[in-house]
Amino acid sequence: MKQWIRYSLVIVAGTLAASFALAEDKASSEKIEPPNMEEMMKNAEAAGTPGAAHKALEPLVGDWTAEVKSWMAPDAPPTVTKATAKSSWVMNGRFVQQEFTGDFMGKPFHGVSLTGYDNMKQKYNNVWIDDMHTSMFTSEGEGENDNKVITFEGKYDCPLTGRKDLPMKQVLLIISPDKHVFEMHDPTKGDLKTMEITYTRK
Repeated sequence: MKQWIRYSLVIVAGTLAASFALAEDKASSEKIEPPNMEEMMKNAEAAGTPGAAHKALEPLVGDWTAEVKSWMAPDAPPTVTKATAKSSWVMNGRFVQQEFTGDFMGKPFHGVSLTGYDNMKQKYNNVWIDDMHTSMFTSEGEGENDNKVITFEGKYDCPLTGRKDLPMKQVLLIISPDKHVFEMHDPTKGDLKTMEITYTRK
């Protein structure tokens, strides 16, 4: 039995040695071109430079009054509240940061969002945080009509029901330099609109 084990080890060792030798021969026979650092830096610079898709977000920048409509049920009238928002360019024109102040169910509510365009993915993206959740809500999507309509999609965990990985849909409509609308839809209920925020420039 011991002799058979020693024989097996010899075979395994020989096979590994042969594999390493073949790998070295292949590496030496192939000419691996060194990376072109100048070209790589140009690619990185292009990927990180804001462009026309970012400029399309310019109408969002400024100080705003907001009217918030929320639908708790499809056949019920919306709850209407007032809010304010301030949006500005951050990271040298790469993202628009919004600071939102309003109320939710009678309590003060504050949220912050970042909206940008990913040159690598060629998609818009959005991150939202607020003082009622510990989750970060992330979504991404594409623009239409010269990027005046941007549809974001993502997933979220519902703290009310405990359900996880639910689809969410957000639509940003840039009406004019002085007005834009942000909508939230529930894809699980036939794309039902659950919230609408109308921003008017101060």
